[in-house]
Amino acid sequence: QAQLVESGGGLVQPGDSLRLSCAASGRTFERYSLAWFRQAPGKEREFLAAINWPRTSIYYRDSMKGRLIISRDNAKNTVFLQMNNLTAEDTAVYYCAATSVQRNLGKRNLYDFWGQGTQVTVSS
Repeated sequence: QAQLVESGGGLVQPGDSLRLSCAASGRTFERYSLAWFRQAPGKEREFLAAINWPRTSIYYRDSMKGRLIISRDNAKNTVFLQMNNLTAEDTAVYYCAATSVQRNLGKRNLYDFWGQGTQVTVSS
């Protein structure tokens, strides 16, 4: 079955760093682009970062650029999101998503598959 499963969320303090993982399974995801989104309570889901299959195209949300690093290990079918200097405003459910599109990856409606999400809570 085609599936995306996020992990690595949890409770952290302001200033901490966190590395999220998303494991993709199923032949559907071969050569797919992978991305990260987040959704805070009462807010719309927002794009964070995306990376295509050969790792030649990488996109970041402008307001988050410099605090995020997206990477992938194609041999393990896994995408990662390194987040640094976290603040309370980063509290949200973080989702990974997949699309066959290889460019212009910042649009939510391009993504065909979504994970269930992992909760990140930043609090002192």
